[in-house]
Parts: sequence; structure tokens; C-alpha cells
Amino acid sequence: MTGAPARWPEGGGGRISIAILAMGGQGGGVLADWIVTLAERQGWAAQSTSVPGVAQRTGATIYYIETAPPRGDALPVLALMPTPGDVDCVMAAELMEAGRSVLRGLVTPDRTTLIASTHRAPAVVEKQAPGDGVADPHAVVTATDFAAKRVIAFDMEQLAKSNGSVISATMLGALAAAEVLPFPREAFEATIRAGGTGVEASLRAFAAALAQAKAKPVEPVQRFPQKKFVAWPAATGNAEFDELGVRIGRFPAEARPMIAAGARKLVDHLDAAYAGEYLDRLAEFAEADRAVGGAARGFAFTVAAAKYLAGAMAYDDLPRVADLKLRAGRQTRVRREVGANEGSIVTTTEYFHPRVEEMCATLPAKFGAWIEARPRLVARLRKVVDRGRRISPNTISGYLMLALVAQQGPKRRGSLRHVREMAHIEAWLDAAKAAFGVDYDLGVAVLGCRRLVKGYSDTHARGLSKFDRVMGALPLLKARADGAVWLDRLTRAALADEKGVALDGVLKTVATL
Repeated sequence: MTGAPARWPEGGGGRISIAILAMGGQGGGVLADWIVTLAERQGWAAQSTSVPGVAQRTGATIYYIETAPPRGDALPVLALMPTPGDVDCVMAAELMEAGRSVLRGLVTPDRTTLIASTHRAPAVVEKQAPGDGVADPHAVVTATDFAAKRVIAFDMEQLAKSNGSVISATMLGALAAAEVLPFPREAFEATIRAGGTGVEASLRAFAAALAQAKAKPVEPVQRFPQKKFVAWPAATGNAEFDELGVRIGRFPAEARPMIAAGARKLVDHLDAAYAGEYLDRLAEFAEADRAVGGAARGFAFTVAAAKYLAGAMAYDDLPRVADLKLRAGRQTRVRREVGANEGSIVTTTEYFHPRVEEMCATLPAKFGAWIEARPRLVARLRKVVDRGRRISPNTISGYLMLALVAQQGPKRRGSLRHVREMAHIEAWLDAAKAAFGVDYDLGVAVLGCRRLVKGYSDTHARGLSKFDRVMGALPLLKARADGAVWLDRLTRAALADEKGVALDGVLKTVATL
């Protein structure tokens, strides 16, 4: 306990209540301990409780703190959990947790200061959607603007990382700037020093957040990160790559960034010649787009073709997945995500569940088709192949197993999967060109249908089934002026849930048009 007791809270002498909503690993417990220690060192009574969520990402832990200044010999009576309408400050370590605090009634316009980090950590239900299941952050921002007396909201996670610390330090800085607690900055900093772990980094993050909260307490949020396209280099020193760059430069300027990104993806997937095949296909689309005045539409047809064709040609197969698992960049990302210190040993376990279909698809086309044509042989192979596997690339056996599969990647041109993918791509592009001849927007929508096809194994099979069902409705929509709108609705419905319940409903509606 240091210094004289601080003044009573304004508005009539009583406790100050703070609710912290944080997920596992975000340091909510550390932040609560800091606040309790801070209050006690200033001569106040304080206590904290916590109600854990069901799991790390299916429910945040709520840490509740009540603190009150001394009043002679009388001891304050402090509550054990937050009560709706009776919380002075809510601190949310993630944007959607701020929204949930509003729904719980913890945030009120006459009393509550809301401190929230605007970064996102998608929940399980958001990740389960086959398409874009991310909740709209602007709905949360609108709700908090009305619900809270005062809002401090910016990306505290990124600010903490840029200062080599964790979000609990930046949230404490925002709390100090909010002046919810009547304690000087020095008292906050002394509390951090008393912790004895990562002090300097925590102090830097604390100071940065305090300055940010005072200068610009609210930052606008974005649902999606801004895309950053890297132009194809003017000279690479490789004749094949330089030729690709020259060819990309012949396309409309509006489409070049997307085309360059697609070419990079396909060079990485196979080789420069494969990227050249990509540009061959795109050249036909760009010419047709220009002929119908596509410049006035920003060459939307060419851009869509560049985006979705690259994704289609860079299909996921077993060699591709194995290759990605072994890359050094992935190990670096994993270490960063788990917060491993330098010198720490980090191991990963990769989960695979290949089927006989994936095995046959990796084989030379004729051999793979020969096996698939023999049901009795396939049934025997299923007993050996169709089972889940846990492989660790950090072990010699695991690494060699993945490396052996990854080495088949450069040979994929002759595989059964490649033959089938190319046939499917040609049929899809033909449908897009035919639709484009009827309606520009419908052609763009047909290209967009390809986002339904992704992944490998069961995921690929489900996506391909949905794609076929959506494309099956195309003949019914070609004659309609709003055909592109309906095709886009079908695509979004197919991405809404794994089982395709939403797609069933929209298809029934289309059948009645």
C-alpha cells in the first residue's frame, strides 16, 4: 500500500465496478490482477472474481472487479458478479465480446465506459460456415455507440504486438486514459513494474495505448483487411518470369494486380509454364471484355476471371497440402501464433483423412481410373486408406512421409486429378462465356460460382456437389433480366451452411420464377 488514499469517485462515494471479457490466452486474469493490485496499493479495498467460458472460443471468461475507497473502520460489501445496469466500465479484449456485453445489459448509456479492442478472433460458428461466416463488426459499433456513455475502441492487440507485449498491457493503458479509476499514471506503471515479468515491453505497450486513447480514442473498423497487391517485378533475372511480366502488362490496368497475384499463385503451385496457360485463357476473356465496352465497368469480367480461374487451377490435392505443411514459413507462423520464445521447442501434429479417391487422383490418370473402375479392389483399399492419420513433421518418419507425397506435386500434370480438374475448368469457362454473351453481369456471376469448389477429400466433394446444383439452375436464369442477382443468391446460399439447407430453399424459389 503506497501513498494517501485517492479521492472518492465522483457522483457520490461508492464502489467502482469493472467487468473484463477476455478469451483464453488474452491475459484477462493478468489484467484483473493488475487492477486489484493497483487499487490496493492506493489504499482501496478490492476483490475480483471470474466466471469461465465453456471453452477457449465458445465463451469468454468474465472477470469482475469491485473496488471502493476506505471509509473509516467500515468494510465495504462487494458483489461477486456484474449486474446489468450496474457496471462502471466494461473492458472487452475482442470486438464481438463488446457486442455480447451490450446484449447482456452490462453496458448502459448513463453509466458505462466501454473499452474494446477492435481486432477479431472469429468464433467457432463463424469458422464453420463454408463461405464468409464472419459477423458484421459495424453492427457492433452501431450498438455500442448507442449503448455506452463513452467508448474507447481501437486495435489494442496489434498495438501490443508492435511493442512486443500482450493485449492486457494496452487495455490497462486505455483504462488509465479513461480515468475510470482516480489513480495517477505513475500508480499504473508502478503496478506493472511490481509484476516483474516483461516489464519494459508492457510499459511500452501501456504508454502507447494511453497516448492512442487520448489522441484518437475511436478508430473505424473494417470487416475485411485491405487487400495488398504486389506488382509483378520489371526484371527478375529469369527469362520465363520476365516473359510472364511482359504478358501481364498487356492486360487492362484494372486487372493487372489480380492477374499478377494469380500468376504468382500458379508459379508456386506448379511452374511458370502453368502460369502461362493461365494467361492464355485470360487473354480470350480480356479481349471479349474489351469488345463489349468492359472498360466502363472496370473490366469486371476479366478481374473475376483472373481471381477465380487462379483459384481453380491451384486446386488442393494431397501433394499441395503436404508441401504447405512442410514449409518453413508455416513453422514461423505457428511459433508466432502460440507466442513461443526464441529457443523454445514447438511441435505440431497434422491431421489427414484421405480417401481412396484422393489416392487414385494422385496416381497417373490411366492407372487411377483403372483402380476406380474395379469396385472390389476399391473396397479392399478403403480398409487400408480411408482412416484418419496424425503425422508430426517434426519427426523423421513424419517429415519423410510428407516429403514423399509433396514430391509428387511437380508431376501432377499427368495425374487423374489434374485431368479431371482441367476438364471441369473448361466446362465452367465455356458456361461463363455463353452467359457473358447473353448478359455481362450473368457472366461475372457464373465465374463467381467457382468459389464453391475448394479443398480436397470430403470438403471438395461437397463443394463440387453444390457447384453442380447451382449451375444446374443457370438455364432457368438466362432469360431473366435479374438472372445474375438470382445466381449470386444461389451461390451465397450454398456458402451459408455445410449441408446446403439454405441452397435447397433458394433453389425451390428459383423453380417457381
